[in-house]
Amino acid sequence: MEKRVSKAAFKARACELFRQVEMLGESVVVTDRGHPTVEIRPYRSKRRDPLQVLRASIVRFSANGVPDPVSDRQDYI
Repeated sequence: MEKRVSKAAFKARACELFRQVEMLGESVVVTDRGHPTVEIRPYRSKRRDPLQVLRASIVRFSANGVPDPVSDRQDYI
């Protein structure tokens, strides 16, 4: 849930609001005459886990033509 504060209130309580954003992880929207102008939110890295990126990327997989690892090992024994 986001919190809304006016520019004047933000100016007076900026450090306190920054601490709340850091500790609670909730965003603060600063308004000018009732209209949202700025959102203060916790920083989130844009780097994503490579496994998460690949997780939904395989649409179709067919093992035709791929040798069976068990039978492949027996050929070398």
